Amino acid sequence: MKNPVRIKGTTSGLIIVIDEGLTFDEAKKEVKEKIITSAAFFGKGSFALAFEGKELTDAEKYELADIVTENSELNIVCITESRPEIEAHMKKALNDKLSAMEANTGTFYKGTLRNGQAIEFESSVVVLGDVNAGAQVVSKGNIIILGALYGNAFAGVGGRMNSFVAALNMNPAQIRIGDIIARSSDSIKKPDKTVEPKIAFCEDGNIYIEDISLDSLNDIKLD
Repeated sequence: MKNPVRIKGTTSGLIIVIDEGLTFDEAKKEVKEKIITSAAFFGKGSFALAFEGKELTDAEKYELADIVTENSELNIVCITESRPEIEAHMKKALNDKLSAMEANTGTFYKGTLRNGQAIEFESSVVVLGDVNAGAQVVSKGNIIILGALYGNAFAGVGGRMNSFVAALNMNPAQIRIGDIIARSSDSIKKPDKTVEPKIAFCEDGNIYIEDISLDSLNDIKLD
């Protein structure tokens, strides 16, 4: 049997074509050998995975996906169906999965934001520094500030109401979660260097700010 397993690469993922005459054990052996010999060619990256040829159960697909990740530096983030418009479908599935992963895991920004500076993220963000008065952080996900928040923090942009804002020193001018806004008093506040980590979240149409505790962390929903 010539080429019982073939691997086709696309810009968004891999398509593994398995001969219908193979048993599943034979298919696993052939996929492992093919991945090992092709690992250097595919390099590193996050990909969608699809199968053609032999009918496979979902469990078998996931088992083959594990073989791919264990024998290469590829990160298989989702398994999708093979369709005539496979490339467009795989690209969408990959982007959707990566966006969901990024929203949960987030990105990092290192530096203190000063008056007039603003940063905006499609995902959750961890700021390693202070957000001074007149500065602004905007995120479609969550905002965690490992420093002081004196400026504005807008989380859950686009309507993600289960987002939150957390800071080591919470003294904001304004916090927005989804479409709910909370403002500080108009009185001028002196910077407080006391470290009292707090979290702001939305509940019943209101924004609440509480000390960070095990209970408040357990209530966080990342989906």
